Amino acid sequence: MMTQIADKTTENTKDKKEEGRRLAIYLVLSFLFAWGWFFLTIRSGETWDDMSAEKQSLVALGMMCPLIAHVLTRLITREGFAMTGEGSMMLGIVFRDRKWIWFLLAFILPWAYTELGNVFSLLISPETFDPTYYQVLDVDRRILFLLPAGALISGTVSSFAAFGEEGGWRGYMMPKLFSVMGRVPALITGGIIWGLWHAPLTCIGHNFGTDYPGFPYVGILKMCIFCTLVGVMLTVLTEKSGSVWPAAFMHAISNAHPAILRGFINPDKAADTIDSSLWSGKLISVLLVLIVFLLILRKRNGMHLPKTV
Repeated sequence: MMTQIADKTTENTKDKKEEGRRLAIYLVLSFLFAWGWFFLTIRSGETWDDMSAEKQSLVALGMMCPLIAHVLTRLITREGFAMTGEGSMMLGIVFRDRKWIWFLLAFILPWAYTELGNVFSLLISPETFDPTYYQVLDVDRRILFLLPAGALISGTVSSFAAFGEEGGWRGYMMPKLFSVMGRVPALITGGIIWGLWHAPLTCIGHNFGTDYPGFPYVGILKMCIFCTLVGVMLTVLTEKSGSVWPAAFMHAISNAHPAILRGFINPDKAADTIDSSLWSGKLISVLLVLIVFLLILRKRNGMHLPKTV
């Protein structure tokens, strides 16, 4: 009996080391390809706002690098390319057994924390409220309330780009991190890795601009916190659906910023603090939505969080 336990312990140790080796290869490739692409396409001293829409799209192709790294890592380590099931790339889409719920949440969650973030931003900087600001944005009032639906549609259409990230982070990195270090440390570590991966973009003002105290280090820290919080939701959606597609949809819709209240927040009324209040509001809202999301999952019968992947 003791021999069997020792053999199983040795086997688990070997498996953990192998998963760690695969994870290391993946992370090196992800950062090497993405940061290489960013430095190749971004001129010295150039900021995100300096770029044309075409140039921004070119730089954003770096979002495909995590998925490319995923595929290459599987080739290097000979893990295979199963589409569904344990250890797979999780590329299938299944709606039976109420799995459609996780796809629905992928559309609801980003709208919830984006709109709630605007509420907190207005509470932090009430002077920015402007009931006519949507006219400055050249948005018809009748269309204003359809903006969330428009963001859902555009986010879904453009989800192939977010799939480039989620096919790597949720489709490969997170399962490996769970195997190597356990659930809670993996969720925190995964969020930090994802946030640091964005560092070259944060340094050119993609997420927070360039005019804020502590630039760019404070921005990188904010990105790590945001990615950790959102990453928990994205990971749970992936686990429960058995697919990276809900995460890709949620990621893309979040990038599209679905919101109505943004049409009533005039940044010119608080030019020195608006960026800070918007992101502070968003971080608070993401945290609250995450807490509610996890509490509901724990309480609902049959929808509890899995202990492991």
